[in-house]
Amino acid sequence: MSAQATPDPARVSVMGGSYGGYMTLASLVHFSDRLRCGVDVVGISNFVTFLTNTQEYRRDLRRVEYGDERDPQMRAHLEKISPLNQVDRIRVPLMVVQGKNDPRVPLSEAEQMVQALRANGRACAYLMARDEGHGFAKKPNADFQFLSTILFLREHLLSGEPLR
Repeated sequence: MSAQATPDPARVSVMGGSYGGYMTLASLVHFSDRLRCGVDVVGISNFVTFLTNTQEYRRDLRRVEYGDERDPQMRAHLEKISPLNQVDRIRVPLMVVQGKNDPRVPLSEAEQMVQALRANGRACAYLMARDEGHGFAKKPNADFQFLSTILFLREHLLSGEPLR
């Protein structure tokens, strides 16, 4: 086994759900040159719109966790770190997975990211389940998500020429 200083970008993908979905998007913003693709599952694409659109009963707790978007300095910081505002830096294919009835991360977080990527001419697969919430809990939906993710990764991570 040989030591390698950096992973081979032709064979690295990122994937995460919820806050991990945000981290997936942030990783694609900052490390597109080192990644082949990503899978965002119910991730936050913009902290300000997330805090504005999440269920009201959750808002104050999320403000404690992420910052209060009503404070001008915090709002500027949240906008700065939001992947949606840096979408032009995402240069690799992305798959977005979202439940329509998600009370934690609103559908709008996924839809605005998908729209922005497609407007920039980027490859973006979008899987939205009308009868799911924060993740796919129903077996047929979970199975479909799993298969769709495998197909996405096979197409964008495992096939084609190495990136160089």
